[in-house]
Formats: sequence, structure tokens, C-alpha cells
Amino acid sequence: MSWLRAIAVSAVLSLCVVAGPASAAPSFRVIDITTRDGVTLKGNVFTPETPGRYPAIIFITSWSLPSIEYIAQAQQFAEAGYVVVSYTPRGFYTSGGAIDTAGPKDIGDVTDVINWTLANTPADPSRIGAAGVSYGAGISLIGAAFDSRIRAVAALSCWTDLTYSLFGNQTRHLQSAGLLWLSAELTGKPSAELRQALSDFFANQNLEGVIAYSQVRSAATYLERINANRPAILLANAYGDTFFGPNQLSDFFTRLSGPRRLELRPGDHAIPELTGILGIPNDAWTSTRRWFDEYLRGVSTGIASENPIQLQIRGQGSYESFPSWSAVSTSTARYNLSDVHWWSNEGDLAAGAQAGWSSTIFAGDDTVANGGVVLLTNGVEAITGEPPTAWIPAVDRANAAVWQSEWLTSPRRVRGAPHLRLNVTPGSSGQTTVIAYLFDTDWSGTGSLVTHVAVTLRDAVAGQPRVLDVDFPATAYDVPNGHRLSLVIDTVDPLYADKAPAFSTVKFSSTSSSPSYVSLPLK
Repeated sequence: MSWLRAIAVSAVLSLCVVAGPASAAPSFRVIDITTRDGVTLKGNVFTPETPGRYPAIIFITSWSLPSIEYIAQAQQFAEAGYVVVSYTPRGFYTSGGAIDTAGPKDIGDVTDVINWTLANTPADPSRIGAAGVSYGAGISLIGAAFDSRIRAVAALSCWTDLTYSLFGNQTRHLQSAGLLWLSAELTGKPSAELRQALSDFFANQNLEGVIAYSQVRSAATYLERINANRPAILLANAYGDTFFGPNQLSDFFTRLSGPRRLELRPGDHAIPELTGILGIPNDAWTSTRRWFDEYLRGVSTGIASENPIQLQIRGQGSYESFPSWSAVSTSTARYNLSDVHWWSNEGDLAAGAQAGWSSTIFAGDDTVANGGVVLLTNGVEAITGEPPTAWIPAVDRANAAVWQSEWLTSPRRVRGAPHLRLNVTPGSSGQTTVIAYLFDTDWSGTGSLVTHVAVTLRDAVAGQPRVLDVDFPATAYDVPNGHRLSLVIDTVDPLYADKAPAFSTVKFSSTSSSPSYVSLPLK
């Protein structure tokens, strides 16, 4: 989550002194802010030099990064006429206290920082904004539920449901949670509560306690309070975010009642915002500037009149905009899984389903189809435009089930979250996991990963069939004419802590009364 961006932060120091004419340059100073419980937060502040009242932005740093993280952006905002306060949350680096993981103490700190800003800078109390990437984004969102002075939020690479982020579909996210824990130990002082929650998470025990811990730290828990305060909220994430998957944002966005905007781009966690940390213009930070100018400075940027959903098409630089999440797709193509290795064309609803079929694989071994390495695998796509790939003929059919469509005679413009319905019969009792991957496959057999999802059955009973109904993470991907769709389902992926037991089996099946299929939302 942090080490890639730490490279960017180190480069910022060489850029932060670049400004306009000296007479117009804002002042800069390092600050200490004492919170209500006596903890000292370390930060910095840029203040415009000319007299007057100014809108203010509170930048909250990312997990395991110090307050210099936003220094290039903060200077640019200050030059445009903002007071900008950046601070390191409690528990990290030289800020006091212990890491609270966007808990009540962190949210109280947001109010204390706003109080300090109003008492020590020419900030206008009616024009306060909060922003951040990742950890700072989550704290900003929750802070807006508890402090009505926050009138605008820019939450980049954010979460709204920490439970979904940690183990969506009952599957524990191993690499992302492990990186969070390691970076916290290296750069901060984890609280006893955080250490206990992570210990239980990795031990696969007391998950009810982990859920309770995470729900307190989720903006979705406080949605009614946010709607009552009606801040203007900008949400931005990556399709391939291995920390905070995009589906939680579409649901949260739909239930917001105030001014709102949702932007999704290719890449992984915090990668779409990375170049902006250096002060280099990019789309995420351009939107952030326009958002705050519109809702804090009162400058008409046009962003308020645009469609509130902006999707960058993967592999392309272009965007498509929509008035609502329900408008993202206009039709659905249903592909029935019709036999062991092939699915039927979308109009052929009878094939396979009426005849019935079943296929059994050996569980507990990985295949060449997997989600890769957290941050890196999907992160490369944000830079190169090339999605992760796997050579589908190399998928071991003993350890995975594979279905493929016919060669497409027209493009498939996937917009939104594909859905999988699958009959699964575990071969052993207890916990088992299945991972489904949807690929765009060319003539050579090379599959480009469109999206994937992991599901864990925590109360599986040997021989007892279960029906999985699950959404893949949302995406915006064009499958070209002449390619085919491939669905691969196996039981192990290095991204996840949960997997099917070794030496067990998993059976997939379909019947006329309970068909298995993939449903694609299309434009």
C-alpha cells in the first residue's frame, strides 16, 4: 500500500520548493497539533500571504506515510488560494499515540485539526474540505459524518466498508492485510486493539470480533450521518484495487444524497494518484482540484453539471460518463455453463442447463490463473495499459474447471459488475474456497484478466451442494471482435489466505432447475 508511493514522496522533496513569483508564494511551516487527549500530531501548513479569509483543505496522510506526502499538491492548492494543513495520523512516525485505524480517536483528531486550523490560520469556517489517499481518504469520509464543518471531501483510493475490504465474500485478503501489518510495525505504533484484530484475522479465529472492529471503521456505517451533513463527496478508485475493491464504492455512491461523483480507473491501490503526489498533473488530482474549486472556492468548474460517474475504459485513455450506476450497463448477456469445458452462446438458454452436467476438480493447488502480486500485477496496468495475462491452454484441467465461449462476432463492452451463479459441491467438510477468473482470450490462447472474485464457504459439508451467487468486481473493459471469453475456476490464489483443503475435491454442476451461468453487464 505504501512502499511504492514512498518512492514518490522522497522525490517530492526536490520539487516542493518550486513555486511562482516569490511575492505570491504561500508561507510554509511545520506544526504540532495537540489533540483533546494530549496526543501531539505532526504536520505542516501552507498559508496564502495576502490578507483575507480562505477555504481550507485538511490533508490526512496515507497508512505509514508522513505529512510530507502531499507537499507538492498542498503547495499548488495554497498558490491557488487555499489554506492547506497536512498531518500524520496518530501512531505513525513522530505523531503521538497508537494507530487507531480510522477509529473514534482518529475521527476526534479530525475535529481537533479543524479547530487548530481555524484558530491559527485565516481559514474560512464555512469552507472546510478534507482529503487523502487510502487511509487519509477513509478518515476524511468518516470525519465528514462527525464534523458538519467539512463541506467537501476528496477520497482517493478509499474504502467505505472495511469488512468487505478485509474479507469480501468471506475470503481473507492475505497479501494486502499482511502488507498493512508489516508497514504499521515498521513505521508506527500499532494499538493493542489493532494487533489483536490482525492476529485473529490471520489465525482465522474470532472473525466476529474482527468484523465488529472493522464496522466501526467504515464510512458505510455512518451513511445516515453523512447524508444529514450533505458534504460534496468525490470518490475515486481503481478497478483492480487489491485493498479496497470497487463494488463497495458503487453501493455507497448510490446511497449518498448530497453532491457526489465516482471515478474508476485502471490499476491497483493508490497507483492512479501516484504521479499527482509528485505534483505532476494527472486525472485524479485534476478532478480533486476541480471538486474543491467548485464546492469550496465557489468557482464554476463545470464539474457539478457533468454526469457524476466517470469510467476510464481499460486499455484506453478515454472516459465514459453516466448519470447513475444503474445506467452504466444497458443490456445483459447470459452465458450458461453448458458442459465440462464450454459455455453456450448467450441466447442459448437451454443448452447444457436442460441436459445437466457435472465436473469435478482436485482442490488445493494453484494454476497459472491467479490474481498475482498485490499492488504490482494490477498496478502495471495503470502505467502500461496492459492487463494481467495467463496462457489459458496451460491451466491444469485437473486443478481447475475451464469454460470458453465461441469466438465473438462483435465486441463485448463490459460495463459494471459481472455476476456468477454456480452450483458447488465440496468434497470435504469445513472451509473451502473457489476463485473465478474471467479472461478475454485471443487466438493464441493468451487471456487478459477482465476481473476475478474469490468466495469461501466457511460451513461447507462434504457432498452437500451449495449455490454461489456472487458479483465480480466492477470493470469497464472492451472484449474485441474475434476474441473469446474464458472462465477459469480453481481453489487457490496467492492473494488470499483461504483456500480449499489439499487432497480434497470440488464438483461444479448445472441442472434445468438450477443452472450455472455468467451474466455480463454490457453497454
